[in-house]
Amino acid sequence: MSFEVETSTKKIAELKPFDKHVNVLFKVVEVGEPRSVTNRNSGETHEVADVVVGDETASIILTAWNDTIDDLEEGQTYQLNNGYVTLFRGHMRLSVGKFGQIEPSDDEITEVNSEVNRSDEEFEQPRRRDSFRGNRGFGGGGRRFGDRRGGRPRYGDEKKYW
Repeated sequence: MSFEVETSTKKIAELKPFDKHVNVLFKVVEVGEPRSVTNRNSGETHEVADVVVGDETASIILTAWNDTIDDLEEGQTYQLNNGYVTLFRGHMRLSVGKFGQIEPSDDEITEVNSEVNRSDEEFEQPRRRDSFRGNRGFGGGGRRFGDRRGGRPRYGDEKKYW
């Protein structure tokens, strides 16, 4: 059984939240001021910038990290391969990710539709799973009273207190 991934280039107006394996041709409209963020888990500091990119159908914010910020020039056209779309605070963002790549394009976009910004649209943010509790709310699921399954003892299970 083979798994086929769609590899056609999409227009920005066609993007939807949580699209994966996205290929987009875009022109850089504006590179925002980089800011430093610290990873909560590793403590590493990274640079991140919001980059407004677009094509003739719409524009969107691309989140650029570290060296990618310096590689993007305003007014230049680029091809994003294997990117994805995410929601940040309910608004769509285009992302490169670790498997995506941005490269300069020989095709040129002359005009960008700045009137339609897909990042201005608001979407409902799905609830995040709580990885510490398995999304079961507060409390347990642990073993109690010698029960084989965890949780409450079944009828006939002995309660062992030792």
